[in-house]
Amino acid sequence: MQKNTFELLTGSLGIPSEVLNAVNKAEEEVGGIFDGLDDIMAFNQYKVLSAFQENRVSDVHFSWNTGYGYGDAGRETLEKVYADIFKAEAALVRPIIVNGTHALTLTLTGILRPGDELICCTGRPYDTLEEVIGTRGEGRGSLKEFGITYKQVELKADGRIDYGALKGAMSAKTRMILLQRATGYGWRKAVTIPEIEEWAAFVKSESPGTVCMVDNCYGEFLDTREPIEVGADVLAGSLIKNPGGGIAVSGGYIAGRADLVETISYRMTSPGIGGECGLMFGQSRSMFQGLFIAPKTVNGAVKGAILCAKVFENLGFEVCPKPEDTRSDIIEAVKLGSPEAVVAFCEGVQAAAPIDSHVTPVPWDMPGYEDQVVMAAGAFIQGSSIELSADAPIRPPYIVYFQGGLTYEHSKFGVLKSLQALYNKKLVTL
Repeated sequence: MQKNTFELLTGSLGIPSEVLNAVNKAEEEVGGIFDGLDDIMAFNQYKVLSAFQENRVSDVHFSWNTGYGYGDAGRETLEKVYADIFKAEAALVRPIIVNGTHALTLTLTGILRPGDELICCTGRPYDTLEEVIGTRGEGRGSLKEFGITYKQVELKADGRIDYGALKGAMSAKTRMILLQRATGYGWRKAVTIPEIEEWAAFVKSESPGTVCMVDNCYGEFLDTREPIEVGADVLAGSLIKNPGGGIAVSGGYIAGRADLVETISYRMTSPGIGGECGLMFGQSRSMFQGLFIAPKTVNGAVKGAILCAKVFENLGFEVCPKPEDTRSDIIEAVKLGSPEAVVAFCEGVQAAAPIDSHVTPVPWDMPGYEDQVVMAAGAFIQGSSIELSADAPIRPPYIVYFQGGLTYEHSKFGVLKSLQALYNKKLVTL
């Protein structure tokens, strides 16, 4: 680090030299890992560029439409670009999909029918899906209410899929098997693309008609291949995570087999209309631009996650994944061991934000979550977790989840401020 940057951080920005030295030391230790990530980023950047060029994207595709949205050239071209990038037959990319949970819900409810069975092969799914499935909550509109049964197969102790248990759980009723790529609020590594390939091959060998669905949230552009390329039938995610690049103001996407995407589109709007209608509300340009810069943005975020892992590992905390582990999402989990440390960490991340840095995050009863959750996200797009953010359910063993950063430098600043908050409250020793 150059002298003037060091002086700015320790002077105007108030970072204690002990904190800065600890982070700089960790940064030097993981520098070699960053080189491989840059190769992945470059591959994905050129892949995205090629899809734009092949589909002849033009500024005419940024124009507004009104009413029903029939024949919206921008919407249709954007969905072709997404399909090409994810190597899918078709895609839905819409601002009316409000978040990742909504995209996943549309996929589940669009494909599954009464009497079908859903299996999640990666253990407990993310908290917000529990009410969708019907394992928690009042069940209004859940899969359970519509007569769709659910089984859950836990991961092995080493975090890998338990194929013996999965085979035992499958039955003639099994219509879909869901794989959650990212960690969610679990203590495990994200499922890698080679592992997804192995899983899809196993499912198809046992039951060719069973749909392989991937929750792809936080996983886009972490590898040179995406789940559809290695055997998944359909996947879904959020535009205010990786593929929106921090520019898309809302939305979600679904991509996969054309017949499945068409069926899902009937749930998104109505039978007989499907994807033929639906305004983009002037958001086409931001969705295109966000997608274009997404590989670079994701690269900065994953580097920040690795730096976070190394800093807190050096201080004796358990981290998952470890700094040297292969990454398949942008999330870094740190086991802090107390609610006070979790809240302090999030306070530090909030203080690092460009927006609302003066706000203090506090735990609250967030809709869709079982426990109180503390969230730090001073973002340009509300709730955008490709921007610098951290969150944690307030439950033992008190794990905080760090992710995002539109640039690596900002992600690094989030690590600095989170460590500073813990250091100032005497919750860590340097």
